[in-house]
Amino acid sequence: MVRFVLAVGASGVATAFTDWLFMGKLFHGKYLETPEIWRVKPGQSDTRSIVASSLLGVVSCAAFIWLARWTDAMTLRSELHMAELVWVAGPLPVIFSNIVWIKMNPLLGFSHSLGWLARFAISGLIGGWLLR
Repeated sequence: MVRFVLAVGASGVATAFTDWLFMGKLFHGKYLETPEIWRVKPGQSDTRSIVASSLLGVVSCAAFIWLARWTDAMTLRSELHMAELVWVAGPLPVIFSNIVWIKMNPLLGFSHSLGWLARFAISGLIGGWLLR
């Protein structure tokens, strides 16, 4: 159990950086094209939203590591394959469906989807490394 918690914590920290890159920094100017769709308006503090989404990200890391462990997908190849499958089954269609229905730049959907793929791959690799 201690190793699981350590794997989740390490994954949460590592994916906070990939979230910053893919969901914050990459194509940052595209968020400003449609300020009306975002809850936090330009000039307002987004700290609360960042903390909430980071905590949800840690939960997704835990769920992914638990799934990999439960299915015994603890080899490098199986972890990356599972990351791809979970990504295609979950966030990828949701994000691109949102792009179709919400006035949001497609580059943001592209970067967000890559961020989720990175989250699952990193969680699988760290989980496999610590739990093998």
